[in-house]
Amino acid sequence: MKRRTFLIASLGTLAAASGLGSCKDREATHLPQPPAPTVGPDGKRRLPWQNWSGYQFGLPAVRAAPASEDELAALLPRTAAPVRPVGAGHSFAPLVPTDGTLLSLRNFDGLRAHDAHALTATVGAGTRLGALGALLDGIGQALPNMPDIDEQSLAGAIATGTHGTGQALGALHAYVTALRLVTPQGEVLDCSRMQHPEVFAAARVSLGSLGVITQVTLQNVPTHHLKRRVWAEPLDSLLERFDELARAHHSFELYVIPFCSRGIAITIDPTEEPPRPRGQERDNDALVHLQRLRDLTGWWPGLRRRLLDLATAGLPEEEAVDLWYRIFPSSREVRFNEMEYHLPRDALLPALKQVLARVESRHREEFFPIEVRTVRGDDAWLSPFYGHAVSGSIAVHRHHREDPLPYFADIEPIYQAYEGRPHWGKMHTLDARTLAQRYPRWRDFLALREMLDPHGRMLNPYLRRMFGLD
Repeated sequence: MKRRTFLIASLGTLAAASGLGSCKDREATHLPQPPAPTVGPDGKRRLPWQNWSGYQFGLPAVRAAPASEDELAALLPRTAAPVRPVGAGHSFAPLVPTDGTLLSLRNFDGLRAHDAHALTATVGAGTRLGALGALLDGIGQALPNMPDIDEQSLAGAIATGTHGTGQALGALHAYVTALRLVTPQGEVLDCSRMQHPEVFAAARVSLGSLGVITQVTLQNVPTHHLKRRVWAEPLDSLLERFDELARAHHSFELYVIPFCSRGIAITIDPTEEPPRPRGQERDNDALVHLQRLRDLTGWWPGLRRRLLDLATAGLPEEEAVDLWYRIFPSSREVRFNEMEYHLPRDALLPALKQVLARVESRHREEFFPIEVRTVRGDDAWLSPFYGHAVSGSIAVHRHHREDPLPYFADIEPIYQAYEGRPHWGKMHTLDARTLAQRYPRWRDFLALREMLDPHGRMLNPYLRRMFGLD
């Protein structure tokens, strides 16, 4: 999980010392299974694709990685549909699966151009965020904010509204000033607020349904160092101080550990202090310890809380100073599926309290921390932050080998009373009718999509259902 260095190594020892038996096997036996490789009618072998968590998969008839924009423009009108672009596969929603063409942008990467005075950079849309940091730093630029996973492709992160945290900071797509889109009909459009402005407003968050973005121009800031501070504090105190901390810091996020009286706070701020790089990543070990404690004490929540409180008592504060792109992201080795909703800012803490109460009363099996963030609003048509000055985000997770659906189905209704909007790359169940009520430009987006892709070549079954076309 993102920067979850919040449990001391002794947690595993504490759990084992409880003497409550061995870990219980909680693996779901009915998780979806990827299809076996097959041979298509054309005699070619078809290999399955699956996402990072292993929950979404497909068996594409064609795998394509065009080497140039001209090749891409010629391919899109002719290749087997549905055509679905793929990046790192870090979306938990079934945006990518297709039995048509799986299209990689791995050849559309790297720095294309930059303006040192305006602090803009044009980058290939297939560039991974992990590579983007060093590229931008090399020309003296930095992203204003960054998601907590840096394995995604730039195009995939933008298409799904991927974001970091900070109530004065927008999601990644909010810093896009121009993009180039190849439509399903093979037309190449240069889009900005001045050129094809409606396409630009729609394409910044498009779920890959308007065509294929090949390059993006980003508005950046000068490269800089950041200071990251992590500490544990009584949860009641953190909730009381949430607004103060969110206002005072460049980035602030809160992690609420189920069955623990303390929360974990993380702040990130610009600094001119000398570098003190982050030490060994312990987030993944912490999650393993939390899972083991869950297994050992799931039948006795009081003991679980006592052990977690003991483990987090006196937890030393951590500080690190480094270049911006080394501070924002963390490694993710413990796989999971995720549901995240974005709410009006004043609904964030009331909804969070309801989510935590439901987790602790009905879902003793849950051990992943609840992730709480804030994001500045923007004007991209399908942005979950559209029209809000500031949005609040709540994310819940389920281990990749455990069925996420019952848990997510029980938590999701809490968000509906607040007219929550889902993160497009995470799991949700909202249909076209509800989404049209939550997104003011929903129908405008659908009309533009129909104009750019009248035959629905970019739409897999999931998108067709979500757009109300089936």
